[in-house]
Amino acid sequence: MRRHHTCRDAGQAFPIYITVVAGLLFLAFAYLAVGQAAATRNEAQTAADAAALAAAMDTRDQLAGQWVENVLDPTLWQDIFDGNVDVLDPCWRADQLAAQNDAHVLACDPDGLLGYTVEAETDDPVGDTIVPGTEDQTAKASATAVVESRCTFQPSEQDGGDEVLPSLKCKDKNWDLTPDDLSDLPGPEDLFDVHLAD
Repeated sequence: MRRHHTCRDAGQAFPIYITVVAGLLFLAFAYLAVGQAAATRNEAQTAADAAALAAAMDTRDQLAGQWVENVLDPTLWQDIFDGNVDVLDPCWRADQLAAQNDAHVLACDPDGLLGYTVEAETDDPVGDTIVPGTEDQTAKASATAVVESRCTFQPSEQDGGDEVLPSLKCKDKNWDLTPDDLSDLPGPEDLFDVHLAD
């Protein structure tokens, strides 16, 4: 009598066991789907960050080049440091960096004089999951990078008729420039800082 009762209890527990296992498997696959979507989203954000930084760094390099070309004309320095000069469109660099991160640029637009906002989309979709409709779904993200001058200067006075260039202070370093010796000029990374906007 007791053996028959035990077998009946075991038979009743088996469907519950199957239901619990099936539920756990479903949850595991659901977490996997969420993880795949999050990974794709992170890829999109990485691509957007890299693309925005690339556009801003190209602008930084152009500005630094203009400063070197006009180093003997300090009246132009402030406009260059403020970004108030013409530069070539740097968004081609955004396209390059997005492609290196398996994505493409949907938009690349100036954000003020010294910033660029880029929207990127992943080339690869999330893929097959238990969530319907995700197999062809890609991820999009945007980022803004800015260029900031690191330097200040005070216009110098003429000393006995000799041309004197202003002393340039870039962060914690001073650059004392003389027109007859321009062999040691600050580089683009000394003149400008490039970072993602908060």
